[in-house]
Amino acid sequence: MQEKVNEIKNKIRDYVNSEIANRKERKRLKEREKRRRGSRKFGQAKLKHSKMGITSCSYAGGTAGLLLFSILIAYFTDGRAPGIIGALGLVALVLAGFGLHAAIKGMREREKNYITCKIGIACNALLVLGLTAIFLGGLL
Repeated sequence: MQEKVNEIKNKIRDYVNSEIANRKERKRLKEREKRRRGSRKFGQAKLKHSKMGITSCSYAGGTAGLLLFSILIAYFTDGRAPGIIGALGLVALVLAGFGLHAAIKGMREREKNYITCKIGIACNALLVLGLTAIFLGGLL
């Protein structure tokens, strides 16, 4: 009789231990799923940045770097390199135009975060306008 009672106790203990393990496993899987989903509304995954938006911001950075490089060349040569500076200015204008085009193209990508596109549009538009003003001022 005592053996039966011990056997039943062991079965109950095993069952309880397995239930506790199952609960921990379910909780761990639930936490992993929650981390994977992210903290967006309604459990949606976080959106990735638009690839063309990142490209557009790179173009804007390259254009700004090119302008800085031309300013440094003009400073160190005391303004005796107008051909190089003019060519770099035109290349910078074309680069900013490409960046503007890339940002607009990036706005068409579906299910993406468009903040890089918006930043690229703003930066490249300002660069295009500024370089155009400098170019037209040089002509007049």
